[in-house]
Order: sequence, then structure tokens, then C-alpha cells
Amino acid sequence: MNVLLDSRATGLFMNREFVEKNGFRMERLERPVKIVNVDSTHNKGGDIIHEVTCNIDYKGHRERARFDVCNLGRTEVILGMPWLVAHNPEIDWEKREVELTRCPPWCGKSKEGRKQTKPKERVRRAEEEKEISWAVDEKEDWGREEKMEIDH
Repeated sequence: MNVLLDSRATGLFMNREFVEKNGFRMERLERPVKIVNVDSTHNKGGDIIHEVTCNIDYKGHRERARFDVCNLGRTEVILGMPWLVAHNPEIDWEKREVELTRCPPWCGKSKEGRKQTKPKERVRRAEEEKEISWAVDEKEDWGREEKMEIDH
């Protein structure tokens, strides 16, 4: 699939049509989230009322993430600022390559490093995991505001 890295997006988004076509299980949100396009218009797909939890696999990187389901037009998936800040990817614009060399501790790519860490480092990493566990399994509205912006 094609994924858009978007520093203007305030969350992680997946296109409703893509979700339905590929049989992802949608979970209904407790309350709708208003969504506003980058041009300040209301998204024609309406408010966000569902989310999807799935794995992200990319060049040996593996993690579980939650995506808000909405209308993205031709774009299938958007990884916005919460993901970009957590991973701080290295991007080679000329080669059009993305390298994930600074993955957070909870990322699947970090597992090899965990096995070889000293006890003090394991404690520190455990504390870091608590701080960023929102991307893994928390049900709180991380990154959600009264309205969300997407680049559409």
C-alpha cells in the first residue's frame, strides 16, 4: 500500500474505502471527532466515528497502531505528526527513501537491542514505554482534539 507521511496531519488516518475493501475490523468511537481538511473545509466523509487497529510493517520495522477512519480520497493511509515525532525517520528526498533508524523502544525493530541491555537500561526503557504507550494500546484520545486536520 502507499502511505503518505504528512507533517501537517494531526493523527494517523486510514481511508474508509480502503478499510472496507480490505476487511479491517472497525471499532466505533465513544464520541465523534470533527475532521477539517487542510483548506479549512469540513471533510465530505463526515466526522470520524470509527478507528482501526493494525500492524505497520516496513523494512524490518513492526508496530501496532490505531488509525482514525475517514475519507482520504485517493490516499490509503496517512502517518501524521504523532507517528513522525515518535519515530523521527530519516528521509532521503533525492532517493525517495525512508529509514527508521531511531525507532522508539516499543517498536518491533528495537527487540534485538532489548535482549542485550543492562538492567538499568531495561528499567529506563520500561519507563519510556509507559510514556509512549499511547501508540500501542491505550484507548485515550491521543492526538485528538475537537477537530482534526488532514491534508486532502
